Amino acid sequence: MRPTDYTPEDFDRHPLMFYYEVTQACDLVCAHCRASAQPEPAPGELTPEQSRLLIDQVASFERTPVLVFTGGDPLKRPDLFDLIRYAVGKGLEVALTPSATPLATLEAFRKAKEAGVRMLGISLDGADAPTHDAFRGWEGSFERTLQMLANARRVGLPVQVNTSITRRNFHQLDALADLLAEQGIAMWSVFFLVPVGRGVDEERIQPEEYEIAFEKLWQAAQRQLYAVKTTEAPHYRRYVLQQKETSEKSLQAGRGPSHRAPLGVWDGRGVMFVSHTGEIYPAGFLPVVCGQFPEVSVVETYRNHPTFRALRDPDQFKGKCGMCEYRSICGGSRARAYAVTGDYLESEPDCVYVPEQPFESVA
Repeated sequence: MRPTDYTPEDFDRHPLMFYYEVTQACDLVCAHCRASAQPEPAPGELTPEQSRLLIDQVASFERTPVLVFTGGDPLKRPDLFDLIRYAVGKGLEVALTPSATPLATLEAFRKAKEAGVRMLGISLDGADAPTHDAFRGWEGSFERTLQMLANARRVGLPVQVNTSITRRNFHQLDALADLLAEQGIAMWSVFFLVPVGRGVDEERIQPEEYEIAFEKLWQAAQRQLYAVKTTEAPHYRRYVLQQKETSEKSLQAGRGPSHRAPLGVWDGRGVMFVSHTGEIYPAGFLPVVCGQFPEVSVVETYRNHPTFRALRDPDQFKGKCGMCEYRSICGGSRARAYAVTGDYLESEPDCVYVPEQPFESVA
């Protein structure tokens, strides 16, 4: 769902991905939940009229981003399908991230596709029921998730599977890769924990274990038909480039969808997030408020807010991130830097790489 001609030069004016948290309501209690979701909608949720106005503004970017309706569980929002149809009518490409609850039925997926959804994001956080169900907070979640994947295949909706890696499932990466090979998915997006929301109670893996995980993801990308990417671990791009530079088996043009081109997308640079109440953030895992919609424009905020502008300039990054030769395509997780140090420009705390040709940062 990424425009093939999108380039890093577009970042200053247009996000590639726009995430709208339509509600925080969700019937799950996931251990790593960014939103700390709750059973009922929170006070102050954007009204249907305000949501349509937000969609209007998203559609006004000259290069329209992919609009992801997320939550909470977006299926808890009563007017969800109306909002999807409205967004599609404005020319936006729409994705949806439903939770594994009784609302995620075959009929709901059919309605989503009929409304114009182009892709689903479905979470799978374990290669077996005990591991996944412990993440999601209820027994039976694993089986329901597999049923969701089957339902998506039945209605012909491509799926990106999202997997959150923590101490409890790190050892299952290979098994997860093989399990997903049976599911006909389009993309595997592996999220590396940022300690925000309920995620502060989870144990993230050690920095040196990222390199082990990257090797497993790289190997999966060589042998599986689905594409592989990381979320909040942009240093995987550095790992991939290192493999391409040194391996005789480096990817060749036309080999298949193993890896996305390293555009250098990260929090606030190609990414924007608006909460259920209209708070504007550089990303869902970077809780630095940059404005309040509808009082301010999301277009002007993305282009001109000092936080967004700083995040888009890797030469401002501190520590080894600011000196690294890979800073323009990696940049480190700005969300994790903020969660751990309180400064979103600080160095990525979970990267072991030492720059070989240090660049003299201006920070």
